[in-house]
Amino acid sequence: MDYRVIKNNDLFLMTDHYGDIPGNGSQSGLYMKDTRFLSEMKLTINGKRPLLLSSAADENFLARIRLTNEHEEEGGEVQFWRESLELIRERFIYEEVLYETISLTNFSTKPLAFDLGVSFEADFSDMFLIRGFQPAEELGKVTDRKVDKSGWHATYQGADGVQRDTDISWGGEADFLSETDVIGFAVKLAPTEVRRITFTVIPSVNGIRPVTNPREIALAELQATYERWMEQSPKVESDSKVLNQLYNRGVQDLRVLLTDFGHGLFPVAGLPWYAVPFGRDSLIAALQMLPLNPDVARGTLKMMAAYQGTELNPWKDEQPGKIMHELRNGELARSGQVPFAPYYGSIDSTPLFIVLAAEHAHWTGDTETIAQLMPNIERALAWIDEYGDRDKDGMVEYYQESSKGISNQGWKDSADSVVHANGDFAAAPIALVEVQGYIYQAKSRLAPIVEQLGHHELAQRLRTEAESLRQRFDGAFWMPDENFYAIALDANKDQVHSVTSNPGHLLMSDIISEEKAKIVAERLVAEDMFGGYGIRTMSSGSTGYNPMSYHDGSIWPHDNSIILLGMSRMGFKEEASTVINGLLNAAEHFEYSRLPELFCGYDDTIGYPVSYPVACSPQAWAAGTSVLIIQAMLGLQPDTLNNIVRLDPFLPQGINNLTVRDIPVANGTISVVLKRKDGTESLQVEVVDNSSGCSIEMINRSPDTALN
Repeated sequence: MDYRVIKNNDLFLMTDHYGDIPGNGSQSGLYMKDTRFLSEMKLTINGKRPLLLSSAADENFLARIRLTNEHEEEGGEVQFWRESLELIRERFIYEEVLYETISLTNFSTKPLAFDLGVSFEADFSDMFLIRGFQPAEELGKVTDRKVDKSGWHATYQGADGVQRDTDISWGGEADFLSETDVIGFAVKLAPTEVRRITFTVIPSVNGIRPVTNPREIALAELQATYERWMEQSPKVESDSKVLNQLYNRGVQDLRVLLTDFGHGLFPVAGLPWYAVPFGRDSLIAALQMLPLNPDVARGTLKMMAAYQGTELNPWKDEQPGKIMHELRNGELARSGQVPFAPYYGSIDSTPLFIVLAAEHAHWTGDTETIAQLMPNIERALAWIDEYGDRDKDGMVEYYQESSKGISNQGWKDSADSVVHANGDFAAAPIALVEVQGYIYQAKSRLAPIVEQLGHHELAQRLRTEAESLRQRFDGAFWMPDENFYAIALDANKDQVHSVTSNPGHLLMSDIISEEKAKIVAERLVAEDMFGGYGIRTMSSGSTGYNPMSYHDGSIWPHDNSIILLGMSRMGFKEEASTVINGLLNAAEHFEYSRLPELFCGYDDTIGYPVSYPVACSPQAWAAGTSVLIIQAMLGLQPDTLNNIVRLDPFLPQGINNLTVRDIPVANGTISVVLKRKDGTESLQVEVVDNSSGCSIEMINRSPDTALN
């Protein structure tokens, strides 16, 4: 990453490696509610930028940047000997307040005297402006700006009628202000002496200020929150260092991306640009987190239900019952200049809402949440049948109605992601292959739950509709010449002749036969789709393939994780092992063993995965990949409605033991140990704890696997 980012709740800070917000067109800043509350924060020593020693934000909520001074001479006389001064910038966010402490230590043998300068600015820019959107209407303006030796303040009156403020204090008085409003501290340090200055930055909206705490108390409470999260999460140990690191990093990243918007814990999509509620992204991340913390699914479902579509609104691509795509709270969204408050242009958020509800119930046995959400679920089902399938051909299609909306409304939402073999982009309405799988999974997995709740007629209807879709599906999407499924059907119901990763999601849904599923799994790890670091989004032999593209040849970890889950469920262990090893190979090369949002689709002959230049990191569904890797290796399939937990485990080549403790299932937890016998393929499985209230059942696909 060429930036450093920390977050807590709805506030995040992005800086360069020096810890500065440099201004001058930089996208760095302190952000809350899609607004930049700090657009500049720069530190100088005697008017010069310090030298960088180290920069780390591996703890997500806490960053430390270590700096030192330049060598200064005047007329041949040393004024400031190089590396005499150590500066440590330590910053964290708690309760939507930024705390930054600058520690200054004299490591020379003589007293030091120097000027520490800090400058601030706040432009209150909307996130859309920072990312290049050109507004057609007039925006608000900064109406007040005050700087003195004891504090810094700015006020912005937005075109949306909202007042936004930034207040900064530093626990005393500075020694001077420059003509350019640089806040100056005249520092004198004896040898080994340390001085600390803490800046407190408070953003607020309409005068509602967050609670501030003494720095030490705030940091202790924040650290305790993360310690509890790690303690309450399942523990993973293996003989693979990178697997251990990837899992632990994923668990930490998922925690920092959780925000409570009033309905419970909810995973925002990612940092820095998507720290907001999403439909598809957040639903998939919550699905990935079922083995980690099922409560997140409940909070996510309630959040989605709260913003479910209620009207026909073409500007927002909204229809009754539809689940949102993205919710923004900045000036442009609130003033109606962009349709994102919220925006509904997603074809898969609605079926994924039902998928998550159903899978959460199967995992936890919590049918009460389904009962509470039944009105929302029924409206979502009605949307699928009415607005999702407007031409009544039995397939769900998308079509952009908003003039400022998204043209492609599946997870591959770039404009060039659905391309014919002749190079033409598919014309809408477009029926995506994986979306039909999501709908099948939603209806077939929901049916036994609603039947248990007494909705017998609805349960039968869902089964009938799911079976009808399954019977029509192959004839519509199977490409005999490619021996694979098409990515989509276009407006003319013609197949979009591309080989992509999308059909891999069908393995999770169970809509296709075991024979076709095996063909799909094998093709996904063939050379044209798999280059050593993961499954590509598009075959290297398809028109439109570009390893540097966003969706046409790149590698997305979350895409791989969904495919992995399906491979595991269907028993394709060899193919799943190949994918896992590829992702582990990639993770070894990324900072902190963190898989980013995506990376380029070059093969492993280069020797390392090639970064995608603007990939978000951390990203929720990329972080959730680490959890699904563990679930896939265990072959863990809870069926709590029938009080059964099924296991179909395997270990990829190079991993000989795996211990997973305290996996939340039903009303308790289970812990499982996998061991390979003496370097053979034989696997010993031991359930060392089971307080779930469910019986453990082995799926005996592998004769060499034995349960103790």
